[in-house]
Parts: sequence; structure tokens; C-alpha cells
Amino acid sequence: MKRKLALSAVLIASGFAFGNSAMAETPSAAMLGYTCAGCHGTNGNSNGPAMPSLAGASKDYIIEVMEYYATGERASTIMGRIAKGYTKDEVAALAEFFSKQKFVPAKDQKFDAKLAKKGAKLHDKYCEKCHAEGGTSSEDDAGILAGQWTPYLKYTLADMMSGKSHVPKKMKKKLKKMHKKTGDAGIEQLINFYASKK
Repeated sequence: MKRKLALSAVLIASGFAFGNSAMAETPSAAMLGYTCAGCHGTNGNSNGPAMPSLAGASKDYIIEVMEYYATGERASTIMGRIAKGYTKDEVAALAEFFSKQKFVPAKDQKFDAKLAKKGAKLHDKYCEKCHAEGGTSSEDDAGILAGQWTPYLKYTLADMMSGKSHVPKKMKKKLKKMHKKTGDAGIEQLINFYASKK
């Protein structure tokens, strides 16, 4: 009987030791990425209009945005709390995972063709240098704008314009210049342009 108890105790202790060492390992990039699927869609392509697609974004861009969320420099409802829960290595793994996924533009977004045409000109003048190829490129550590959900773009730009969210220095200057010249109509034109890209 004593032998059985001793053996049971050893097996249980081994199980705890094994369980703890397995839990201490950093999850794989894919495992971390899949935890985001509920909001940001499978492989980072969002199905919800208020959530951005993360697929195809540059690693540096994702890392930077996660840092802004964690410090409160970027407005959010829940991402600020979520970002604080990741280590730097986990954020880097997430960024690696999403940067390798293929971006799929949001489907069936309505847009006004006339506004989109004006927005294309505004994009070329104020945004193309960083958000290249009509907003489809993730180079220069800038987010993909073309094909993102319209409500997400509206909320994010509104937070940036109001000072609730960090705006990169160059973008802030360009956005301010464009808004002074075109007002809210210019923002609407830009958003229609990005919605038109499929």
C-alpha cells in the first residue's frame, strides 16, 4: 500500500513538473495569432467592420501599434488591456505571424465613386509617400489602408484627429494640412477611395 501511494505521489509530481514546463514555453507564432481570430478573423482578415485586418501588415508596424496600445498612446476599447498581457517576444511572434498572411480586402463595402475619385487625388498628394501603391503596400512600416473596413478607418482617423491616438510626426503634418484645405469632406473622400480598392 505504501509503495502504491509513493508511486502515485511520484507520478502526480512528475505530471505537475511536466505541465509547468510545458506551460512555461512561449507559444508558437501561429498559436498566438489564432487567439486573435475572434476579433481580427482567421489569419488576420477581419469579418467585422470595426476591427482592422492585420494580415500582410509589416512586422515593425504591428509591434509599434501594440506598444502604443500597451502605453495608452493609441485609443482602444479593449486592445490596451490585451496588449499589456503580451511579452515583447510574444508581440514579435504575433507580428511575424500576421506579416506572413495574405491580406484580403473587406468585401461588399459600399462607396461613392465620385468621392472615391476625389479621394484618390488626396491619397496621391498626402498619403502615397508612406501608404504606397494606393494604400495597398505595407512597406515603410505603415498600415494597409486600401480594403480595410470603412468604420475602422473612420474611428481610427477620428481618434488621431482629436488627439486620442498617437499620430506619427509626418502623418500628423500631412493630415493637418489636408484637413485644413478640405475639412471633413476630405476625410470622407479618402475613406471612400480606400473602400473602393478591392
